[in-house]
Amino acid sequence: MPELRRGVRRGRAPLARKRSGPPPTPPPPRGRPEPPAAAAGNNYVKTRAAVARERARGGVGRKRELGADEPATRKKARRGRAGVASEREGEAGAGEGDKEEVELEAMGDESGGLSANKAGGQEEEGSTAPFPERVQVGGSPTYKIDKKLGKGGFGQVFLGRRISGGSDRTTGPGAIEVALKFEHRNSKGCNYGPPYEWQVYNALGGSYGVPKVHYKGRQGEYYVMVMDMLGPSLWDVWNTSGQAMSSEMVACIAVESLSILEKMHAKGYVHGDVKPENFLLGQPSTQQEKKLFLVDLGLATKWKDGSSGRHVEYDQRPDMFRGTVRYASVHAHLGRTASRRDDLESLAYTLIFLHRGRLPWQGYQGDNKSFLVCKKKMATSPEMLCCFCPPPLKQFLEVVVNMKFDEEPNYSKLISLFDGLIGPNPSVRPINTDGAQKVGQKRGRLNVEEEDDGQPKKKVRLGVPATQWISIYNARLPMKQRYHYNVADARLGQHVERGIADGLLISCVASSSNLWALIMDAGTGFSSQVYELSPFFLHKEWIMEQWEKNYYISSVAGCNNGSSLVVMSKGTQYTQQSYKVSESFPFKWINKKWREGFHVTSMATAGSRWGIVMSRNAGFSDQVEPY
Repeated sequence: MPELRRGVRRGRAPLARKRSGPPPTPPPPRGRPEPPAAAAGNNYVKTRAAVARERARGGVGRKRELGADEPATRKKARRGRAGVASEREGEAGAGEGDKEEVELEAMGDESGGLSANKAGGQEEEGSTAPFPERVQVGGSPTYKIDKKLGKGGFGQVFLGRRISGGSDRTTGPGAIEVALKFEHRNSKGCNYGPPYEWQVYNALGGSYGVPKVHYKGRQGEYYVMVMDMLGPSLWDVWNTSGQAMSSEMVACIAVESLSILEKMHAKGYVHGDVKPENFLLGQPSTQQEKKLFLVDLGLATKWKDGSSGRHVEYDQRPDMFRGTVRYASVHAHLGRTASRRDDLESLAYTLIFLHRGRLPWQGYQGDNKSFLVCKKKMATSPEMLCCFCPPPLKQFLEVVVNMKFDEEPNYSKLISLFDGLIGPNPSVRPINTDGAQKVGQKRGRLNVEEEDDGQPKKKVRLGVPATQWISIYNARLPMKQRYHYNVADARLGQHVERGIADGLLISCVASSSNLWALIMDAGTGFSSQVYELSPFFLHKEWIMEQWEKNYYISSVAGCNNGSSLVVMSKGTQYTQQSYKVSESFPFKWINKKWREGFHVTSMATAGSRWGIVMSRNAGFSDQVEPY
């Protein structure tokens, strides 16, 4: 029997929370002997943290001997801590605590979203095997592990010094110093085999601006990539140069980044995590010190099918977020399938951050951080975001935030936007722009106001949630649905009219935080529909006027500010209707109407007020109200 129930709200699963350090290593069971590998005396990296602890216990260079009666488990625990202690020097210094972490978030999971950085940290800095002191994989020379260079989305990177074979070169397979990227075999990126990132590097095959992988293989518990050693990231450069970059520096970064992304996109991939930390310069004091590289391909995905060459199909999973909250595109926040436009929007936020030193959505915390940042991005117009930036940045942002899902970017025109900010002599530019110079195409200045291809002028994001709508189509034919949420009052009509033009009518409405959500459906069975967005809660005069025209209330919703959205339709099975607005739940009125043959067909709230709609011939045989 149908049952009228009080609303029970299901809370969102918590997002990944930041941790102050790696999780503690659980002690091994008592009495369990030390594994043979550890007992054999394999060498492991001893970090500065471990050396400091030794100094505190017994002075520099003094070793403490284990007694004969000391448990083997204690010996193992001490060695394990020395092997996996995290070196954080340089990561928490002045002005450096503002890095944004990459997140791979499944909001519907009861465990909450877990950022890839944290996932890697748990697996690699917690209870997993320590890093080996020496590495030799896939026919490579033998390398001795030195200091930790950083941590990517799914792994950690160390400096490796060659101790056998090779040459005196600074780059290439035989380089004296290389970057060694370790990824634990149980990490998220491995999925019971070699890391997914390896597939991407293989597919890109030395794409312009992507560092070369010379060797790869597995050693012990880790998958290892041997790559060219690079220099500081753009985040490091920004942080050491007053946390602001000149217009020319940002323009050079824009031009070269676009060239790198163009080549990567041409091979069918989008990066998926464009941000300052993932752009690295070449090694200092080398010919590549001003060359830009894009690293960390763990979140890269295909935008086109490799066999057919066709663009991937649009899909949407609002419960899944991939990327870094600060720089992610709005489409990524909303769970839309990644395409080329997303890399370009993230690049725009990266450039603005490097020039201004801050983005308006920094500082949000808590479980709903991603939602709040997304909402702020949608509400911030290009004029506001770029008010202290040179005009080309605003033009670039306006273009990329209004690109269609499968639209092919005009890279040459985007690059040409920044021509006026870059000096004429390439040799004195702060960043090499070789990629743009090799394009070899005639580039005309992009005029956002008037497209030269004859296409109609694009609508520019105005700083309201207008253009951010979600379309989800049901696979069952001929049924079709469209779902919109976080819709502001001013943009509601646009979405409804667009749906009506596509043969859809409203089947359900709701409200949260004074924003609207609605479902539009091709299978409602309604022949006609009207709606009113009113500052009053269930506007009596308008409802009665529509009743006279044989419209019946089919859905209602109320806001905290007292306004309401009432949808009335023709083609319903109702023969008579009544509604009541009350400061308390009107259970006596409902019981009275039940006796008269009415059933509850809609209800809404606005603050402490209830609105109940009851109809005759609703199709129900019985109802109960467990208030």
